[in-house]
Amino acid sequence: MAAFWQARLGARLLGVYLIGSLAHGGFSGRYSDIDMAIVAEDGLGRFVRYLMHAKAATLSLQLAPMLSLFWTSRHFSLGRFPLLDRVDYLDHAVTVERERVLPLRPSLEETRVYLRGVPFAKWAEDAQQFVSFDALKPKDHKAYIRTLLYPARLIYSWTTGRVASNDDAVAFLYEQRPAGLDVDLIGLALQCRRDGANPMPLFPARMALPDQVRACARLLASPHAPAVLK
Repeated sequence: MAAFWQARLGARLLGVYLIGSLAHGGFSGRYSDIDMAIVAEDGLGRFVRYLMHAKAATLSLQLAPMLSLFWTSRHFSLGRFPLLDRVDYLDHAVTVERERVLPLRPSLEETRVYLRGVPFAKWAEDAQQFVSFDALKPKDHKAYIRTLLYPARLIYSWTTGRVASNDDAVAFLYEQRPAGLDVDLIGLALQCRRDGANPMPLFPARMALPDQVRACARLLASPHAPAVLK
């Protein structure tokens, strides 16, 4: 895929990177995406992004659906590259690059403002949706495990301003033990993810998700939330 971007963009290409679990650890063949980041001088057009998916399908019909593209311009002012993914890029990106271009590192307060917004609202919405389900369809397995695991990633980034693997985030959560949060349930979800196992045995635990959301909401609303910079 890096060769594809080089051929399509030429001198406009600044870098091709792996981020996410392939970069910072914990990749699961069943539950992970292949997170690829592209930094181009003036960003990417829609057509070339369409061609990327077509090219990926010629390389592997199995892996192509797992490909998730993050892209931006030289100044990180365009495209799809959310705040936490920029942090992940700064700290963990695995790169085949022409020129290393670095965005400004978000402050801890900027990270917290971001986490309080769309990421928390989307997780709370997903949690409520799973509570309403009578059955867990195979197409929802990945999303369900992510929903169970999300408090670990949320609290790790909220506390440290950084991004970590699921393993490190859950280990951090066991150390912190936030009030009202079922950490053991999150640990079970992590083990399911590690094993690439069927999540159906964890489906009854969906009824605990509203309490998980409330526990995280209390943490995010606290004016005295701790900061731990690792």
